[in-house]
Amino acid sequence: MLSRRSLPSGRTLARHGAAAAVLALTLAACSADPAEAPSADASATTASAADELLAAHDLAGLTAREVVDTLDATALDDRDAELMASIRPDELLLTDADGTEASLPMPDDAFYVSLAPYVDTTHECYFHSLTTCTGEMQGEDIDVTVTDVETGEVLVDEEMTTFDNGFVGLWLPRDAELDVTISQDGLSATERLSTDDAEDATCVTTMQLA
Repeated sequence: MLSRRSLPSGRTLARHGAAAAVLALTLAACSADPAEAPSADASATTASAADELLAAHDLAGLTAREVVDTLDATALDDRDAELMASIRPDELLLTDADGTEASLPMPDDAFYVSLAPYVDTTHECYFHSLTTCTGEMQGEDIDVTVTDVETGEVLVDEEMTTFDNGFVGLWLPRDAELDVTISQDGLSATERLSTDDAEDATCVTTMQLA
């Protein structure tokens, strides 16, 4: 029988629980397998719960697109380590260290994908994590072209700067097949993306510039 002295205090259990939750958020980031990525039951997420979670992380009143754009623009060192923001084609899943979950609907007319071009090193990723995924090319100027495969229309043709986490984010039309080309200093890579399925990838880390 355990003595009272050997039993952990409630404060100790809470501290260990919080640490475990933060560790779980970190390990779940940038999952290569969609089945391993964090999940949330959208129907179980009340509006008030979502509002409270957003307010707790200085994101009160923002839509999914506004949350994505805000976190993209935040310096890497300033990103909230206790918030997991996982982008799915149809929803943005938010989870914090105490296990609170919220789901925000993504725009009906736009599909978000985050791309991390690289030269030497990369990592596997499928659903992008806004707060934990990092790529090799941080804060670098790149040329980005996006072409609709069916129509041949060039949708994007501009110079962009990768965010502090090494990714560049694109809001693309839904229900399309697109060729994305990223180039820099004579090196380039092209990837074909799909934006017509609820299980399409929102994180692309396979574009090696060569």
